[in-house]
Parts: sequence; structure tokens; C-alpha cells
Amino acid sequence: MARKTRQQQGGDGDAAHPSTGAGDEVGVVEAQGGDGGAADQRLHLKAGWWSLLIFLMLGGVLEAMHGFKVGWYLDVDSEIRRTMWTLAHAHGALLALVHVVFAVTIRATPGWASPRRRLASRCLIAAGVLLPAGFFLGGIFTYGGDPGLGVFLAPVGALALFVAVFLTARGVSA
Repeated sequence: MARKTRQQQGGDGDAAHPSTGAGDEVGVVEAQGGDGGAADQRLHLKAGWWSLLIFLMLGGVLEAMHGFKVGWYLDVDSEIRRTMWTLAHAHGALLALVHVVFAVTIRATPGWASPRRRLASRCLIAAGVLLPAGFFLGGIFTYGGDPGLGVFLAPVGALALFVAVFLTARGVSA
């Protein structure tokens, strides 16, 4: 069933943007049978908020290990572990916020072509998993002063992030 815009229902446009009726554009796209991106918006809102919770908890655990002077985390031999896990926490929390911003961007750009938006969405999801996971796994098993093999996931995640940001920048510029 097609959704009606507020103007079709007798309303005066989007309450947040009464003068522009910005919310009506999304309704028009959906009413015409097009993909307004609501599923992608919801996916990125969920991914963003749940990821933020997970990585904030990881940060709390790292702070607790630091506070309780846990040896296998603070010893000089564990410096690479500490660095990798700090990078996992920081990148994960930042990417969680990027997911939320991406959801808002989808809403703000109803004319963004669905296939490119969907590719940007999937690349951002991949980056949100691979980048912090690579750093975290790289810190679990360390070899001398080098991170473990899991760190090779991080560049793949970085490439996915680059593609997502590039496609998003093109999408909002169109």
C-alpha cells in the first residue's frame, strides 16, 4: 500500500521543515513505488547504536584492565595488544557514529540512486565489522612486537570504508 504525503493527507509538510516540506519528498518517492531507503536507514540506525554500545563497553573493559593494573594487558611485552585493542575501540566507536550519520544522510537525499546507495550501505556495514575486528584480532595473538594475522582484516575494512565514503559523497553531490 502506498503511503500518502502530508500534503495529500491535508497536512502542511514536514513538521521539522514546515517551509520546505522536506519530509514530503520521501513520501512522494515511496508513493511512486520507488525505494526511499527506509530499510537502509533502519539498518544503519540499529548498527550504529548497537555498535556504539558494544564499543563503549569495550572501552570500559580496557579502562578497567588499566585501572586494575592487569599484567597481561599493561606489561611492556603487551604494548602491541594494548595499541591494537585501543585502535579497535576507537575505530568501532567512530564508525558507529558514522552509521547514524549515514542513516540521516539517506533521509536527507531521497534522490540518491538506490543501487549506489545500497552499495555504499553494504560497504559501510563491512567496514564497521572488518576494521575494528582486524585490530581486535590482531591484538589477541601477538608475535613479539607484531600484531597477529587478524590485523589483515583492517586494510580490507579501510578499503570498504573508502568506497562507502566516496559513494556517499557522490550521492549527496548529485
